[in-house]
Amino acid sequence: MRRRPSKAGTPLNQKQEELAQRESQVRGEMEKLERMIAEAPRVAEETTRRQREELLTRASEGRSRLDVSVALQDKRWGDDSRTGGRRVSLRKERREGRIIFLVLVIALGLAVLWLVSHLHF
Repeated sequence: MRRRPSKAGTPLNQKQEELAQRESQVRGEMEKLERMIAEAPRVAEETTRRQREELLTRASEGRSRLDVSVALQDKRWGDDSRTGGRRVSLRKERREGRIIFLVLVIALGLAVLWLVSHLHF
């Protein structure tokens, strides 16, 4: 009795082929991860160098940290053409603001009183 030659389609051969494919995939993934591990210090150094350069360029611009955007121009923090001279204190600005507010409230009160006295329904 002669035995038949084994065919490539037997379950054992299929399992071996699947395992060989899986092994090659795992080896490829391992090589990729090993490359990433080897490159990690260089990538980290590059990232820190880039961040340091960005900080230096921002610091050398001379702008205030409080500048949110160019569109919002606040005379207290903006880059005014007033380079010399002393800055007006915030206390003085607040006091002036309160005085203007009181004057406007008094004017509104007078206008309401005049309207009430002249417009009798």
